[in-house]
Amino acid sequence: MDKKLARLRRARRTRALIKRLGQMRFSVHKTPRHIYAQIIAPSSEVLASASSLDKSFKQNQQSGGNIEAAKLVGQLIATRAKAVGITQVAFDRSGFKYHGRVKALADAAREQGLVF
Repeated sequence: MDKKLARLRRARRTRALIKRLGQMRFSVHKTPRHIYAQIIAPSSEVLASASSLDKSFKQNQQSGGNIEAAKLVGQLIATRAKAVGITQVAFDRSGFKYHGRVKALADAAREQGLVF
């Protein structure tokens, strides 16, 4: 089994568990150049999103593929989620290891008050 299929299989298992719990899902996706985060309702509606492609992000940071960029995106998604009234979510790392940029994004979101 190749690397991408294994990651997608892990992601499917996590998403099935979150769906059974009926919680808001804090989904993270990363590419070598950018990182993306979304808060998704159980009805599959995107309530808040942030990425390293946002205009507000581009003013503060040059590169979107490093740990500093992930921290900024984590802070941005947490403030947008709180503005919508969301504080409790379930973390969906999309099958990626909880390490490096994914961990930095999660820690920054927790520091801004998002609970997961």
